[in-house]
Amino acid sequence: MSISSCKNRKFYTAFIFLISLWASGSHLRAQTETAIPKEYQIKAVFLFNFAQFVSWPKKSFASPEEPFCIGILGDDPFGAFLDETVQGEKVESHPLVIERYRTIEDIKKCQILFISKSEKNQTDKIFAYLKDRNVLTVGDTDGFLEDGGIITFSTKENKIHLKINPKAAKRVNLSISSKVLRLAEIVEPGKE
Repeated sequence: MSISSCKNRKFYTAFIFLISLWASGSHLRAQTETAIPKEYQIKAVFLFNFAQFVSWPKKSFASPEEPFCIGILGDDPFGAFLDETVQGEKVESHPLVIERYRTIEDIKKCQILFISKSEKNQTDKIFAYLKDRNVLTVGDTDGFLEDGGIITFSTKENKIHLKINPKAAKRVNLSISSKVLRLAEIVEPGKE
């Protein structure tokens, strides 16, 4: 799953929007017309685009038609916005689906897992459970990368920033596009 497979104009347009938003340093408003904070609308679009700019091993899918799953563990800050964002979209031949999980045991198979703030005290257990799976873990809590996560969103001066731990991605056989890595602060927990 590479940028060359991204023929869908909606994917490309959304990603270009996020790049320009990031580059221009646009400020986020606290709320929009919907009940979802603008911050989580932007994070939802990032999740949607990670599906295009991260590569999973072929064995991650049982068949070419198997759904590509973005999962949310714990409280859902996205509401229907994430569902609407991915509706009718595909990653290569895989239809995009959203699943919500109350516990880690509910997770059967997903490619991207957003770990909600409500699960902050469970991260050791979550990462142990996911240890041998090809799952892109994404969160927005302090210490997420240090706990074992791959991508975290941080908000500074009303701007969303990405922090990525490429070694954590490599451990689960995921390859993150240089287009995403250029947008992010690269973090290697444990190194000062």
